[in-house]
Amino acid sequence: MSKPDIAALSALDDRLRFLSAWTIHHANHVRPKADGVKVGGHQASCASMTAIMSALYFHALGPNDRVAVKPHAGPVLHAIHYLLGSQTREQLENLRGFGGAQSYPSRTKDKIPVDFSTGSVGLGVAITLFSSLMQDYLTAHGKLAEEERGRFVALIGDAELDEGNIYEAIIEGAKHDVRNLWWIVDYNRQSLDATSADRMFERFDEMFSACGWKTVELRYGRKLKKALGAKGGKPVREWLDALPNADFSALHYQGGAAWRARLEADLGKKASDFLKAHDDEALGALMTDLGGHCMETLVEAFEEAKKDDTPTFFIAWTVKGFGLPFAGHKDNHAGLMNPTQAHALRDAMGIAEGDEFTPLAGLGDNLRAKVEAVLEETRILREKRARSFGSVPIPSLPAPQGEEQSTQAAFGRILMDLSKEGGELADRILTTSPDVTVSTNLGAWVNSRGLYRRERRIDVFAEAKIPSAQKWGANDQGQHIELGIAESNLFLMLAAAGLTGDHWNERLFPIGTLYDPFIARGLDSLNYGCYQDARFLLVATPSGLTLGPEGGAHQSINPPLIAMGQPNLRHYEPAFADELAAMMEEAFRLIDDSHGESTYLRLSTRPVEQVTRDNDDWKAGALAGGYWLRQPAEGAEAAIVAMGALMPEALAAHEELSADIPGLGLLAVTSPDLLHRGWTEAQAARWQGERSPSHAETLLARLAPGAGLVTLCDAAPASLSWLGGVLGHRVAPLGVEKFGQTGSLSDLYAAYRLDGAAITEAVAEILLTPS
Repeated sequence: MSKPDIAALSALDDRLRFLSAWTIHHANHVRPKADGVKVGGHQASCASMTAIMSALYFHALGPNDRVAVKPHAGPVLHAIHYLLGSQTREQLENLRGFGGAQSYPSRTKDKIPVDFSTGSVGLGVAITLFSSLMQDYLTAHGKLAEEERGRFVALIGDAELDEGNIYEAIIEGAKHDVRNLWWIVDYNRQSLDATSADRMFERFDEMFSACGWKTVELRYGRKLKKALGAKGGKPVREWLDALPNADFSALHYQGGAAWRARLEADLGKKASDFLKAHDDEALGALMTDLGGHCMETLVEAFEEAKKDDTPTFFIAWTVKGFGLPFAGHKDNHAGLMNPTQAHALRDAMGIAEGDEFTPLAGLGDNLRAKVEAVLEETRILREKRARSFGSVPIPSLPAPQGEEQSTQAAFGRILMDLSKEGGELADRILTTSPDVTVSTNLGAWVNSRGLYRRERRIDVFAEAKIPSAQKWGANDQGQHIELGIAESNLFLMLAAAGLTGDHWNERLFPIGTLYDPFIARGLDSLNYGCYQDARFLLVATPSGLTLGPEGGAHQSINPPLIAMGQPNLRHYEPAFADELAAMMEEAFRLIDDSHGESTYLRLSTRPVEQVTRDNDDWKAGALAGGYWLRQPAEGAEAAIVAMGALMPEALAAHEELSADIPGLGLLAVTSPDLLHRGWTEAQAARWQGERSPSHAETLLARLAPGAGLVTLCDAAPASLSWLGGVLGHRVAPLGVEKFGQTGSLSDLYAAYRLDGAAITEAVAEILLTPS
């Protein structure tokens, strides 16, 4: 790479600051607003990042590097691509408008290349760590050449460092010896509501160093360093080093005269040599010459960090709102320049009215030529990558044989059979689990395919010939990544693995397992992965009250409701092994399909007697959300609707009641999520003039109008009770609404009204209640 042109990079810094600020100004004060609602934006948060992003994007980054931009600096990213010609003026002018540049960087919605969606703070930071791990994984498995590798960069707002998921991630990263990471903190010492706690950066330094990171503090810029090292500068540096964050921000906002008065008051004659060398204007500029705004300091730091692949944590001191009229003010986080201030900024930069969106307006001919040369040499990826799907053949997955099986055990056997058979799908499966690998039935798969580590680790127990069912040797060809017990890391790992097809055009089929009740512990990270359409298979087991003796803390209630409300995630809850096999096959297909999504399987440890099938007619219905396990008579007055592990109770009740209730049906629901989704989509289609019934409507149409439904699930009863609203059927909902106790299944089912007696009572009630 050519020697950096500091003047050109600094000019681009200024241009990014103006363009991002003006784009937000345009959205709030120029573009017509029909509803009168504030559009918002974060001019101050952008301004503190422009030098860092100029040094990165226009000099330090290569085409294979991937960046997670802090959410509130999204307009700066759009401005960068606008200067590079890969973003349109129309998109900038429609910031935060429908179809325009998004409020926060979005992989799926923005028109420009976005490596990682950001928005829920902290998650965009941590996913870069797991993506770096995925790069090493693909390289070790021969799917990524050395020249295709890159560095992973996270641009972090300092308030994001309060997010616990960041520290869970760096602990996990230390275990796996992650590398090629730069995390750059915009240390402007202001959060949404207040000024950051003093001296926390020293604690950050210690925490990251303990996890194997290099820490680089960019506190003072070149000019301020020089002044502090000159005659009379030492006492000023000691004073400045100890200055509280709130005081620094206030002094910056007040300007040079305030700096002078404070230094004279605190240091007296000790500051005289330093102060007499600068007038008030120069003093104000000098005291805020911080490392995060000094182009020479930034470029040198990034060049030094390129010399090895050690993860590096940069603390770049900045001023929030740098260069804007409210710089340093504690209330500037969501502050907006008024039109007078915005016009003054435009005029100060030599930009003519009407030229605000002209890419290089305000630059003289000589500087313009230098800036154009830098833009021409910029190496980042400029165009959005096309998403590639349909590259991996998905074989048929036969159901494991056995008269009685649990879905959790069947899951392990299906994976093991797939491993033995081999093939491209098996070779591209990556499994991961937060310290529950064995108890979620991944043990056999891991024994067959091995643990992944960049460096080989022997199985000490095997070497010592100590009998063990688990073979825990590890090497760089393994296909299972063992995580610590942190659910957020699991979902970020799945998200990173689920984006390999987009980042490197090498599709993996990630499978993550955890206990069903602990989905909620990582729910923000799960939503984050789904938001950017990462593709994976989530297997949650054991589930429900059916876990029995484990008690309430391990007995999940609401995950089916979570799944119903989560976009880009399909929920299945099979009762039988053949259903599970069909669902796993479908889940793999959905991972590699342009119209696909991720899948969540809710499984159980309860052994269930398997049903005998005459044909495969049930399969299409099961994959669509439900099918008649016992077909009702046309116009039947009642049906039992059941899901998952409670199917034996439903079958037994159906057999007992069908002699007295002719035509009684038994509907096996395999996905309340898909049934509900199809129902609402059909309603929306009808509003557009289309008249195609949903799968739920088709199923329930066999029953008489006003017939009764007894819904049964080992989850919140609302998971199924909504079915009564599809065609107006009466519903008696059975489910779990309280934290469970320990006990045998017979005791628990009786106590929580999930047994045969409860089903009989419910059927009787709906038949006796007038419609």
